[in-house]
Amino acid sequence: MRPVIPLVTAALLFGLGTYGVLRRRNAVLVLMSVELMLNAVNLILVTGDVLRPKVTGQVFTLFVIVLAAAEVGVGLALVLRLFRLRQDINIDQVPLDEPEPAPAPVLDEEPTR
Repeated sequence: MRPVIPLVTAALLFGLGTYGVLRRRNAVLVLMSVELMLNAVNLILVTGDVLRPKVTGQVFTLFVIVLAAAEVGVGLALVLRLFRLRQDINIDQVPLDEPEPAPAPVLDEEPTR
């Protein structure tokens, strides 16, 4: 098989993932789009390893798979926390510029006798 086919497929997958990250409003779908982009990079690394065996693309692919697993764990934890706080996982509804609440005032009361 010629290397053009997997490279074009990876480019299409990466473009589709980029579109999903930029256009989706659901946090889970954004995470799925990021995974699609990482899998496109994996396809490019394995194709490069087939073309030049000394590049060790398969080793880098394993690192990307580990990175993707960690990203899924952290991302889903953030999505669950967002859902518990807001009852919605729509990214557009998350206020990123809320001021922090003011600390409660400390009352210096004198002990009563």
